[in-house]
Amino acid sequence: MKPGEGASPAIARSVDLARHAEQWGYKRFWLAEHHSIDGLACSATAVLIGHIAGKTNSIRVGSGGIMLPNHAPLVVAEQFGTLEALYPGRIDLGLGRAPGGDYHTMRALRRSLQQTGDDFPELLEELRTYLGPVHGGQAVKALPGQDSNVPITLLGSSLFSAQLAARIGLPFAFAAHFAPEYLYAAAELYHREFQPSATLAKPYMIVGVQIIAAETDREAQRLFTTPQQRFLRLIRSQPVELLPPVESMDSIWTEYERDAVMSKLGAAIVGSNETVEEGIEGLILQTGASEIIVATDTFTQEARLESYRRVGEVARSIEVAQLL
Repeated sequence: MKPGEGASPAIARSVDLARHAEQWGYKRFWLAEHHSIDGLACSATAVLIGHIAGKTNSIRVGSGGIMLPNHAPLVVAEQFGTLEALYPGRIDLGLGRAPGGDYHTMRALRRSLQQTGDDFPELLEELRTYLGPVHGGQAVKALPGQDSNVPITLLGSSLFSAQLAARIGLPFAFAAHFAPEYLYAAAELYHREFQPSATLAKPYMIVGVQIIAAETDREAQRLFTTPQQRFLRLIRSQPVELLPPVESMDSIWTEYERDAVMSKLGAAIVGSNETVEEGIEGLILQTGASEIIVATDTFTQEARLESYRRVGEVARSIEVAQLL
């Protein structure tokens, strides 16, 4: 959201972006789950997925992701089973194990305050039971949901989910758009330990990364000050609405704050089409990524759409088979 506006304009901009992304050949449009964070209007993820799927025609719409420890697996299965029934073949279920909020939010969500996420594998197995075929003696069924086989991707920003996804043969998406520190270690671990499954025959690595493309490197770097300000406000525990770009961040942050922000944005790819193409190719080479999630925060919708249009052009020019 932008300062002083409600959720409606932000949601409308997301619908507008999804429609354009569909036209430009993007494969998916994913929405996150965050709670009680000023500036973000993505707490009811399944509702937003249904809204955007209903406003588009063919693009897959999913969660990046549902924070599974916040919810009963049965409820998640029912919600996504219903979405799959409404929009067959277009729904993705990305799952994370973070709370998506602070201590007080965890308490309001009725989670156990002693929960660490270590039970995520058990919650995942229960959820997969509700989305798969009915087993003999199964007492509880997800209706809709049962036998819908909604595709699941595990999300993570550490090694935990990379290892779990590899062990059970699921796609894995790494959140390098806000936590790049373990990106290369997680990619190496996932590819090395991957076990083929009925779901997936070979590793499928997805990397989420901040990308801003503009006519020139200089203009893209100016636009990049919007997400820089956003992460600065996050570490200052301030609202994280979109703020206009500035010519320089030097007078806005301290040296310590700059280092902290850039540690979150260290994987960002920012520049002209040529710079972005070089950055994406390097990312694919270094991680073995099969897919890139593009996260773009700009203040104006026009700059955001232009960036996604340019990234779409760049993506179509990259010969991935020659890189891997």
